[in-house]
Amino acid sequence: MISTAKAASSAILERDGRFLLVLRRNPPSADMYAFPGGRSEPGETPEQTALREFREETGISVRNPRLFSTYDLKTHAADGSVSSHFFLSVFRVEADSDVVAEAADDAAALGWYTVDEIRLLPVPQSVLECAERLSRGE
Repeated sequence: MISTAKAASSAILERDGRFLLVLRRNPPSADMYAFPGGRSEPGETPEQTALREFREETGISVRNPRLFSTYDLKTHAADGSVSSHFFLSVFRVEADSDVVAEAADDAAALGWYTVDEIRLLPVPQSVLECAERLSRGE
């Protein structure tokens, strides 16, 4: 069976070699750390989704979204059927350096992590891949 992907966006904020990650409270990545993000609302562009979700989950208003990567993400059930399917647009964003992030909405917690620390956390493969690419200067 062919599944139709739902649009979603996430945003990467990096400061001094550390990436802001949220601990997801809800599926499809419950109990995993990820860049702030989520599903698009009707009529929203991927950029608008990234900015809105970031603000909802961290309290930080970010700006200047630049597309960094895209992913076609499928989660399969035990019987092999597709249980969730998202087309994820990942953006790099900027924010004032003095703003403080606070976990809200779908975020159970948040923190700033280096790539080495991210490798030890439960994260979606896409998060680790993006962080490693950025740490190499890509």
